[in-house]
Amino acid sequence: MRVIRGLHNLKAAHRGCVATIGNFDGVHRGHQAILQQCREHAARWSVPLTVVVFEPQPREFFAGDQAPPRLTRLREKVRLLRDFGAEQVLVLPFNDTLRSLTGREFIDQVLIDGLGVKHLVVGDDFRFGCDRRGDFALLAEVGREQGFGVEHTRTFTVDDERVSSTRVRTLLASGNFSAAARLLGRPYSLHGRVVRDQQLGRTIGVPTANLPLLPQPLTLRGVFAVVAELEDGERHLGVANVGFRPTVGSERPTLEVHLFDFSGDLYGQRMTVYPCTRLRGEVKFDGLDALKAQIERDQARARHYFSAAVANHDYSLPLASAPLGRETASSDSSSAGNSADANDG
Repeated sequence: MRVIRGLHNLKAAHRGCVATIGNFDGVHRGHQAILQQCREHAARWSVPLTVVVFEPQPREFFAGDQAPPRLTRLREKVRLLRDFGAEQVLVLPFNDTLRSLTGREFIDQVLIDGLGVKHLVVGDDFRFGCDRRGDFALLAEVGREQGFGVEHTRTFTVDDERVSSTRVRTLLASGNFSAAARLLGRPYSLHGRVVRDQQLGRTIGVPTANLPLLPQPLTLRGVFAVVAELEDGERHLGVANVGFRPTVGSERPTLEVHLFDFSGDLYGQRMTVYPCTRLRGEVKFDGLDALKAQIERDQARARHYFSAAVANHDYSLPLASAPLGRETASSDSSSAGNSADANDG
């Protein structure tokens, strides 16, 4: 797996590929279907599959804090793209230089001169270029001139609804983690490395592992019952707060996790946290005593949730594989809405 940061790092060895372009936020099952579509062509051409992504994502560049929250950091996105068959990921810095390219300049510099594309798969309402001329029709026209194929992505649906990053975000925001897992093809998770913090949790008998989050809009915010997986694969039940910890104050968002019945040093370890159910929103309490009392209630609710899940043989998320709904993949771009959202979010 090769990660190429910027056009200036493209080498002759990177040229000649099947490519697709988009945000691929979440690398959900719609994205996975696109990657499968690309893999079929890559095998036919005996060339690598290249995914072109932008950093920051275009909406983040233009809208800042008003952009939709991310489902995956770049690091996790690249790992997932690799897992689903991408052999190269070209990360293009989305900046004034890139946004100033016309549609034809983007095609020439990125797809032809840069990647030497053999075949391209994109949504048929994909738009690019400062002149607003960059669209599927222009790609197809240039493809005919230059000898590379262009086709639109297949629409992928679960339970008769198109899978999209927007739909996943909506389900997560509502606390429907099981339904979100069906669209992602895996339980939703948060990742990070445990760092030393204020250690206030120890003073009230609730030690926590603190994982700093990127200063971006949060997909989740509040208190959750969670399953945490450590680097050695061991899993522990617990509760977690995602947000700014208003009682103690925090300028940056933090994932703060308390593991039930655990003792050990977690500093420096990477941790994966699977939220299972939302317990409450973030609240600013009058002091540490009130915060401790609420944390004890949160722990009791979380323990009850996990006990009930085991008693009812409910192993849906993330205690076992996420259940999958009825699914279809269609090359008819008019069905179930525009197919480009499968790339762009």
